[in-house]
Amino acid sequence: MPQLPDDLDAVAVRRWCSLALEALGRERAEIDAINVYPIADGDTGTNLYLTVESAAAAVEAVFAAHETGATAPATADAVRAMAHGALIGARGNSGTILAQLLRGMAGVLADGGDAAHLRLALTSAADAARQAVAHPVEGTVLTVAAEAAQAARGEDPDLRTVVTAAYEGARAALARTPEQLAVLGRAGVVDAGGRGLVAVLGALVETVTGQAPVRGPRTASGNAAKTPVTVDGGSVVGLPVGGTPVEGVTEGSLPAAGLPAAGLPGGGLSAEGPLDCPEDGGAGPAFEVIYLLEAGDEQVARLRTRLDALGDSLVVVGGDGLWHVHVHVDDAGAAVEAGVEAGRPYRIRITHFATESGHDVRVQAEPAQRAVVVVVPGDGLAGLCTEAGATTVIARPGEPPASGELVDAIRRAHAREVVLLPNDAALRHTAAAAAEQARTEGVRVALVPTRAAVQGIAALAVHEPDRGFDEDVVAMTAAAGATRYAELAVAERQSWTMAGICQAGDILGLIDGDVAVIGSDVPHTARTVLDRMLAAGGELVTLVLGEDVPDSLADALEEHVREGHLAVDTVVYRGGHQRAPLLIGVE
Repeated sequence: MPQLPDDLDAVAVRRWCSLALEALGRERAEIDAINVYPIADGDTGTNLYLTVESAAAAVEAVFAAHETGATAPATADAVRAMAHGALIGARGNSGTILAQLLRGMAGVLADGGDAAHLRLALTSAADAARQAVAHPVEGTVLTVAAEAAQAARGEDPDLRTVVTAAYEGARAALARTPEQLAVLGRAGVVDAGGRGLVAVLGALVETVTGQAPVRGPRTASGNAAKTPVTVDGGSVVGLPVGGTPVEGVTEGSLPAAGLPAAGLPGGGLSAEGPLDCPEDGGAGPAFEVIYLLEAGDEQVARLRTRLDALGDSLVVVGGDGLWHVHVHVDDAGAAVEAGVEAGRPYRIRITHFATESGHDVRVQAEPAQRAVVVVVPGDGLAGLCTEAGATTVIARPGEPPASGELVDAIRRAHAREVVLLPNDAALRHTAAAAAEQARTEGVRVALVPTRAAVQGIAALAVHEPDRGFDEDVVAMTAAAGATRYAELAVAERQSWTMAGICQAGDILGLIDGDVAVIGSDVPHTARTVLDRMLAAGGELVTLVLGEDVPDSLADALEEHVREGHLAVDTVVYRGGHQRAPLLIGVE
């Protein structure tokens, strides 16, 4: 058993994220099944899981970057990474609200993790989440968060007492949500988002006390409440609220109000229902629009006003220049244009809904036979790959995609067969998990283990959807494997490398992932890297320039290749906002 923490330090935050991810993984299908307000779209549990997955991955990245094994990272670094990871990976309404809750907690826990700071953190989280929702409704996750914070108030200096009180307060509040929101009472379920928050707080209890708490909401007797769930107004299936389905209903098998169970092909929508819609529901807007936004506070304040007039389910969370925007509208273009006017929107996701039998369902055409999903480091390559017919996922600096984002991209590709190009060695396990998940949904997925964007470009260049799947995968794998890759990076500090000792600010030339050249400027280092790579032969050089790299560098490098290697061609692409100033491929 791990040592129990006296306060929430970085190690405890890491364990909390891990346990929360495990808890949501266990309860995902059950939470999906009770998602009935105001649209029974059946994916709240999945969205919460993907949000926490992103948060946990960000915390793991902080630990991986910490070079000294004797001490852990600073608590402030861990909690801020948790909040940032949740923000960039938030899914749906409940995931967006959870991201704001974690952000509210992080702002306080960065200064200390004792009982007093935790009480303040819980209050800050509840307040921040409520402020993020345009029109809050009681009986939702907002209510559960507020009651958890209220229950934790007091003067007790023991961290375990505070954590347990918050959890019990959340359970009690969750059990009352059917009384506060009529649609929940009619369906005989608790709020799905609140149920997810209870699972996250339960993971915090286990982190601090070493014991997993009792699952499910509280009743007057302290036992898990068992209430009926009505599906399509028909037969009643017994379901312990916050527990496990009974009477022969296996986990994940309960359809949400007439829709296929979440996770199955064609099942559910891409976002759970809004927290601020009228209780009696209705057809609602036609589109869900989600994007990350780089903008200032003043611009976001105007954006809130504009989006609130366009639709409902408006939730805007974040701060410090980075925001996560979620809204349901009839005019998706206007919602995106509002983001463009406010700042720089990216990772834009638009889902089109149509009314069918009183429920919102995704409109889907017949799936294509084959598609390619590719991870790219910048907007420029995303455009290039999209023109080539691929579905893209942008991996921005410091923001590697989680497996859930890759699964979403595979679903968006909407094909029976998918070739997945991760283009990063660090994404190998993430991509493998995404491929496995997609296979359970009936999609045939082949993972080509590309380790760099230039390998992905080479693989995409030989892709032929009309030939056999296996033959196509072999050809793409061979093209990627025949492409050596390099990138230039700026050293952040003095350190040992395979090429010697580098100083902060040095230009590093990495060939096939290892530092091979240490230089003082980009042009000279790039020429040296090219010469080393071409010494082993080659027919084509691919150069991908970063956002701030001038075209003159590409011209100079192209001339350098032409003068020293007469039979070698050069092709240049603009990568946009990417981590490395220059990517190089040699085929």
